[in-house]
Amino acid sequence: MCSGRVDLEFIFRAFSNGIDGVFIGGCRLNECNYITQGNYDALNIVLLSRKIMAHIGLNPERLSVQFMSSGDGILFTEVVDDFSKKVKALGPLGKGEEIDGDELKAKLAEVRKLIPYIKIAKRKKLASRLENEEEYDGLFSGDEISTLFSEAVSYYIDPAKCQACMICHKRCPVEAIEGGKNKIHVIDQDTCIKCGTCFEVCPPRFAAVNQISGEPVPPPIPEDQRTIVRKSKKKG
Repeated sequence: MCSGRVDLEFIFRAFSNGIDGVFIGGCRLNECNYITQGNYDALNIVLLSRKIMAHIGLNPERLSVQFMSSGDGILFTEVVDDFSKKVKALGPLGKGEEIDGDELKAKLAEVRKLIPYIKIAKRKKLASRLENEEEYDGLFSGDEISTLFSEAVSYYIDPAKCQACMICHKRCPVEAIEGGKNKIHVIDQDTCIKCGTCFEVCPPRFAAVNQISGEPVPPPIPEDQRTIVRKSKKKG
């Protein structure tokens, strides 16, 4: 598999499953077998993941990416052996950082839920092509990651504007929008992945979907108040 296929979800799913360390190996930079140069994508994903790990209290050294050729068998063995020793010295995931097991699970679950939003919010930086290792640590800052989590965008459908057109309901990739014909739509905040699809597809003439950041999302309109009563057209 090309290292460019590596996704934030793969990395944090591994940690959610209790894996103590994640190693990613890819072709040498600028020696990609494909025109996509996917190894740069893998590098950026790892740099972002390490900052997120630090944010939630995990040691970033539990994640490593290395680039080498298929002929570097001896080098590969040495690199993997060194990484294995490092992870063993760090101890079991969470325990080495003195994080309670349930707390760690909750933190990792929060990260995984926000992955679609994170990739959208940081898509420009994730497309970077860093040529010097000196630039790696500066691609993402700790403050930037803190802001990313503290000011994560939520979406809310204004019941006064929703016309139950069902466009957002049909387009939501995770079926987080409840509604139906003549029923005001409501976003299930626990299921929503903050991708922004509903905001993008809501017809401008309705503009019913609002972006909310830094404040709580209003409670959903009660079920018994969601029916829209249409005014019948008078026959001439």
